[in-house]
Amino acid sequence: MNEPTDTTTDQAPADPAAADDVLASQPIGYWSGLAHTTVTRCLRDAMAKIDVTQPQYWVLNRVAYAPVAPGFDEVVDHLTPLADDPYEIPRVVHQLLHRGWLDSDAEQRLHLTDTGEAVRVRVRELATEVRAEVHQGIGDEEYVAALKVLRKMVANVEGARAS
Repeated sequence: MNEPTDTTTDQAPADPAAADDVLASQPIGYWSGLAHTTVTRCLRDAMAKIDVTQPQYWVLNRVAYAPVAPGFDEVVDHLTPLADDPYEIPRVVHQLLHRGWLDSDAEQRLHLTDTGEAVRVRVRELATEVRAEVHQGIGDEEYVAALKVLRKMVANVEGARAS
């Protein structure tokens, strides 16, 4: 099979059963959306089994890896673009404070509690297990190549919008 080099390949309707020799004509929006939905569902289902949500994990990581303890608004501002709605992250921070996974100091800075750190580490282990499942049969070189292609597509679209 010759690799396509022409960027004017005709667009075909999305076909989950498309043969390899016609994949170049498949819509990226369909396949990237399907990958996002499927992988996110897999991860969220695994997390649900230990009573943690993906947004809770985002908040725990943000607090854990911030160079200085972040405030409520900083966490909300940083993570809201990832969330399903603008109210999700504030709710999650309140949930984690209520669960005792986060604590707030006199300056209203957020800190992980020992329990919060233990949960974060457990979810990280779980995410690593899910990643291994998702990446089965895919080497690092192939994965990096796929991400580079997606990154280039995003840059192409963003560049076209800026013009």
